Amino acid sequence: MINRLIIKNGKFIFPDKIEMNLAIICENGKIIDIVNSDNLIVGNDDVVIDAQNKYVSSGFIDIHTHGGGGHDFMDGTVDAYLGAAETHAKHGTTALLPTTLTSTFEELINTFSIYKKAVQQNNKGSKFLGLHLEGPYFSFNQRGAQDPKYLRDPDPNEYNKILASSDDIVRWSLAPELPGSLAFGKALSSRNILASIAHSDAIYEEVLEAYQAGFTHVTHLYSAMSTVTRRNAFRYAGIVEAAYLIDDMTVEIIADGVHLPKSLLQFVYKFKGPDKTALCTDSMRGAGMPDGESILGSLDKGQKVIIEDGVAKLPDRTAFAGSVATTDRLVRTMVNIAEVPLVEAVRMMTLTPARIMRIDQEKGSIEKGKDADFVIFDDNINVSHTILEGNVIFGN
Repeated sequence: MINRLIIKNGKFIFPDKIEMNLAIICENGKIIDIVNSDNLIVGNDDVVIDAQNKYVSSGFIDIHTHGGGGHDFMDGTVDAYLGAAETHAKHGTTALLPTTLTSTFEELINTFSIYKKAVQQNNKGSKFLGLHLEGPYFSFNQRGAQDPKYLRDPDPNEYNKILASSDDIVRWSLAPELPGSLAFGKALSSRNILASIAHSDAIYEEVLEAYQAGFTHVTHLYSAMSTVTRRNAFRYAGIVEAAYLIDDMTVEIIADGVHLPKSLLQFVYKFKGPDKTALCTDSMRGAGMPDGESILGSLDKGQKVIIEDGVAKLPDRTAFAGSVATTDRLVRTMVNIAEVPLVEAVRMMTLTPARIMRIDQEKGSIEKGKDADFVIFDDNINVSHTILEGNVIFGN
C-alpha cells in the first residue's frame, strides 16, 4: 500500500477564499480528496503534516528566473540548475521556468543538453516546467542588463535551428518591432510556445499587431520597455499603455518592492487585476545570497553586478540587473506594501502563472485531481514547508 500524505490544521488558501477545519489527502503525487477535519480517518501508514494553524497554499510558480543560491542557469552545469532549484524550493517555489540570457548560439545549444540532464536528477528542488529563452532578439535602446554584443534581429535560419534543437522551450521573450518578429511570433504560437514582449521600444500599434500574431504576454511590465513617446512631434502610446488597453494581454511584474514602487504595484493590481498579473522573481544568482559583487549570466562570460538595497545593479548603478527576490518575498511585498489581499496575492503566484503557461489543469490551486504541490507559511510569509507532488522538499 502506498502511503498517503495528509495536511491538516491549516488555513487553506483557495483561489477565492480561505477555509479552515479541512484536511487534504494526497496519494501518488495528486490531491485525491479534501474533507472536513471531523471526517478525517488517518491510517497507520499515512504521513501527516500538522500545519499548526499556518497558511497552506498551492505551490508558488515562478515563470521567469535566471538562478539563485549563487547559481545561474547560464553556467552550463547540472549543478547550477539543481542548486538554483533547491534554493528557490526553500522559499516556496514548487515549479519554475529556467530562463536564459542573450548569449552565443553555442551557449544556448549547450544549455539545452544540460537542462535535460538536470531534469532527470532534480529530486530536491523546484520542478522545471520547461525553458524560457529571454533574447537575443531585443531592442538595443531597451537592452537593460542584456549584453549588447549578442543582440540581433530574428533570423529564421537561426531560430528554426534553435527550435529544432530542443523540445523543452515553452516560452520566448523578444521585441516584436524588430524585422521578422511577427513571423517568428506566429511560428512560436503554432508550436504552443508562449511569445512574450520584452526589452522593446514598440508603440501601441506595433503591440496590437504583435498581439494578433500571438504575443499574448508582457515580460516584467515597466522594466526595459516603452511608454508614451514622441515620434516626429506626435505622441504615441507604448507597451505599458498597450498592456492595459488590450484586455486579454497578460503581464508579469517583479514585485520585490524595488523594481516597482508601491504606487505602480497598486496601479497594476487595480487595472490589470490578479487574474491577468503574475508575480515573477526575474532572479539572478544572487537570490538567497548576501550583498556584494556577483555575476549576471554565466561565470565565464557574464557581467559583473553589485547586490545592494535588495536588488542587483550594474556596476555604474545606472540600471537594475535582475532581482535577488524569491517567491515568498513577492507575496509578502504584495500584501505588506501593495496592500493586496492575501488570497489575491497568492493567486498571482499560483493559479495566474499556471494559466499563463497553460498548466492550470495540473497545478496552480488546491483542487481534487491536481498535483499535490503546497507551501506552508506563517502570517509574514515565512515558509516552513514546501511540498512537490506529495514529497516534502523543504521542511520537516
